[in-house]
Amino acid sequence: MEGRFLVKTAVTVIALVVCAAPAWAKCQDGPGPGVDWSGCSKARLMLTNEDLTGTNFQRSLLTLSDFASSKMAGANLSETEVSRTRFEGADLSKANFTKALGWRANFGQANLTGADFGSADMNRSNFAQVKAAGANFSKSELNRSDFSGADLSGANISKAELARVLFQSAKIAGVDFSYSNLSRSRLDGLNLQGVNFTGSYLYLTQIGGADLSGATGLTQEQIDIACGSAQTKLPPSINPPKTWPCKEEDE
Repeated sequence: MEGRFLVKTAVTVIALVVCAAPAWAKCQDGPGPGVDWSGCSKARLMLTNEDLTGTNFQRSLLTLSDFASSKMAGANLSETEVSRTRFEGADLSKANFTKALGWRANFGQANLTGADFGSADMNRSNFAQVKAAGANFSKSELNRSDFSGADLSGANISKAELARVLFQSAKIAGVDFSYSNLSRSRLDGLNLQGVNFTGSYLYLTQIGGADLSGATGLTQEQIDIACGSAQTKLPPSINPPKTWPCKEEDE
């Protein structure tokens, strides 16, 4: 009986090694369109100006890597760690970043049109001047990130953490901010036509000079704790609070 057990154990171990070999081997494949690097440790990659269209990076480690100006349309980076990774100027249209971790990642000037960042953790990341019309950031964590000059037209940013996020000079017409935390974020001077603020938290949110006359879901209670100015345009049913402008120490 003992001999049979040992034989069975040996066969099982060999089978596991044989099955694991292809999975390990794929991580050695060179970069290219559609390559499968899912589950691979690929930190510190230098792949600028590469064609990585449709590449599968799911559950991979890509920290401290550089993908600047690369073609990554439709790439799968779900549940992947991209902290401190550079995607500047890359084509990430319709890329999948759901549940990805990317603290201080750099997406500056990248094409994120239709990309999915649902439930991703991208705190302190750079999204300045990205093209992200129709992108999904629902339930994502983006605290202290920079969206200055970004095109977020029609993006879904509902139920997201957006404390101290910069949206200055951004295009956010039609954005869904419903039930998001926008405390101390910068929306001053923006045209907020069609933006949905239903249930969003606007504690000390900077809306000086912003046009909220066409925004939806706003309540007097939300505006009372935000920071506006005499130039802020509000919906007809809402009045500017007497506390405006906010004291400097509260900002």
